[in-house]
Amino acid sequence: MNSPAKYLSAEARRAATVEAVIQLAAQTPPSEITTTAIAQHMGVTQGALFKHFPTKEAILEAVMVWVAEHLLRRVDEAAHAAQAHGGALAALEAIFLAHVDFVVEHPGVPRMLFGELQRSEMTAPKRVVQTLLGHYGARLQQWLAQGQAQGQVAGTLDCATAVTLFIGSLQGLVMQSMLAGDVLHMRRQAAPVFALYRRAVMAVPAGDAP
Repeated sequence: MNSPAKYLSAEARRAATVEAVIQLAAQTPPSEITTTAIAQHMGVTQGALFKHFPTKEAILEAVMVWVAEHLLRRVDEAAHAAQAHGGALAALEAIFLAHVDFVVEHPGVPRMLFGELQRSEMTAPKRVVQTLLGHYGARLQQWLAQGQAQGQVAGTLDCATAVTLFIGSLQGLVMQSMLAGDVLHMRRQAAPVFALYRRAVMAVPAGDAP
């Protein structure tokens, strides 16, 4: 349990609650994270928790909003920094590696995303996750299209399929790290996995074409 955080502002309390859920998700299946567990982890009462969030679903929605904002900001910053020196393919690699680093730092996040998507009913947290995936995919589509315009990505490439492969590669790394019981496995394998992706999408130099 963390040390009590009893004298925080409302905004700080909400942020601390989101952080607590993300920390718990790294150790506990998201479906088993209760408001009691969250309150205990924070060192507060459930009553104090519900002063800032009316329901557990509201807490999960805030967590998903935090994930969406921070993940998209991180990959955007990485992509724009990389493309200045290496073009669209460098931007895509930077996105891939930044995403891996984000998961290594917050290993409970993939569990939470998958858990929300598996819900049969539409909920506010699930809607946030769907919106996140839509925005993420759109960013990848834009970089792939830019790569085609730069001659780095094959002009005949189906960008939608390439987006699926990109996200699937990340999901595969997550699954492998879970099987290995070692989240750092992702970081060790990220570069060689992206190298395979790069070979699959990159344009063939004119002199090498059959």
